[in-house]
Amino acid sequence: MCLLCVTTVDKNKAVLCCLLATSAIMLSEKKKRKRKMWSKYLKRREESRLRVFENTVLRRIFGPKRDEVTGEWSKLHNEELKFG
Repeated sequence: MCLLCVTTVDKNKAVLCCLLATSAIMLSEKKKRKRKMWSKYLKRREESRLRVFENTVLRRIFGPKRDEVTGEWSKLHNEELKFG
């Protein structure tokens, strides 16, 4: 029983008070889980955007590559931009 239930005299009010307190605790836990999931999502999104920016800059630095057999120019792909 919560602290408010001890001070109330009416039994129905005490039960209602306990239910409200329990539901408030459950809601706060749910909010914490949502906030944690949201922060993971934002972190992944920021990492993805940073990776895209990094690949764009590397493409500008290294420029296109020329195929030795056909002589055609092509953009570097993400795998070709990785250093190791």
